[in-house]
Amino acid sequence: MKYFLLLLLHLSLFAATVEYERWPKGETFLTFLEHEKLPQATYYDLDKEDQKLTEEIRSGFNYQVLRDDNGSLTQALIPVNDELQLHLTCKSMKECDVRAIPIISTTKREAFMLKIENSPYYDIQKATGSKSLAQIFVNGFKNSLNFRRDLRKGDKLVMIYDQKYRFGKPFSMPTLQVAMIEMRGKKHSIYLNSDERYYDEKGRQVEGFLLARPVKNARISSKFTKRRYHPILKRYRAHLGIDYAARRGTPIMAAGSGKVIFVGRTRGYGNLTKIRHSDGYVTLYAHQKSFRRGIKRGKYVKQGQIIGYVGTTGLSTGPHLHFGLYKNGRAINPARVVRVTTKKLSGKARKAFLKIKKDLDAQVAFHVKAQTKAKRMDDYQYIYYLDREEEKKEATQ
Repeated sequence: MKYFLLLLLHLSLFAATVEYERWPKGETFLTFLEHEKLPQATYYDLDKEDQKLTEEIRSGFNYQVLRDDNGSLTQALIPVNDELQLHLTCKSMKECDVRAIPIISTTKREAFMLKIENSPYYDIQKATGSKSLAQIFVNGFKNSLNFRRDLRKGDKLVMIYDQKYRFGKPFSMPTLQVAMIEMRGKKHSIYLNSDERYYDEKGRQVEGFLLARPVKNARISSKFTKRRYHPILKRYRAHLGIDYAARRGTPIMAAGSGKVIFVGRTRGYGNLTKIRHSDGYVTLYAHQKSFRRGIKRGKYVKQGQIIGYVGTTGLSTGPHLHFGLYKNGRAINPARVVRVTTKKLSGKARKAFLKIKKDLDAQVAFHVKAQTKAKRMDDYQYIYYLDREEEKKEATQ
């Protein structure tokens, strides 16, 4: 990344131009190469892991292109998740190379306190300019509090969250650390624990969107990682899902209820099904041997319903299910929201949580006393991970 920026600065002195673009809907890495009149071998010469990574490019992603004075592409930075981006370099129109490199970003702890005038969603959006922050807050309490019935004008709320910045602008979705709302003098809070799950004041897991395992009695053969440096290959790798190794033909179940938005074949993921759920979640089921009869685009399926069968189609070395989970188009670890048997912390886990809670409560008290004002996020492109069609659907939920 630093080399790209140094080269970008150097070439800008010699009539090279940098363009900031948004990845269009329906575009693939292959069609991108075609539009830029670059060799298709740039894709086909990649190993299977990097080929699969190109399929993670989402419409709405902001990417950068460096062109020479003839308008020809010489370099491009194309993000595929919060941690990694594809660095495309071309010595000529016939010779290009692609590598996955880390995204350089900074993370800042942000916070604000508001007094309710209308509703938490409306007031947060008005104060911050961010629909995402408003949605995150409301979703955290939607199964435990009734804002419409119990909230009063003048009640307080506090949000503390971590926000990444790239090129000086907000990047990626904010990560909530703690949310507090005081209604009729009583405080209600949710906290992000070290296990990356949210809990209330008593250490009970916050009920939200919970998944079931998509394959019964299957072994996890590969875990989720956004960025991992391979010590032998000397390259960065990403695995944006969980692989469940199972026999060919093992039934695959919908991890949650929702609407099927894609059923078909892709190069990297082979036979692929995508299901849209509530709150902006989408699950992905790849490398299937076959789809269950009747599973088609637009069909509503229930959690536990069989949708297909384990296979090894696409870029796969053996029968398994690649199970992906996305929130507003951003890949997240399915293990964070898969249904767990224990809903309340105890023992050492509870003790560790209470330590985190104490620190976060102190931060909340500070911002209440300081009446910290919200930071405007008008430049925050919350559809960075969301295409236009999904953005409209999210806005109506």
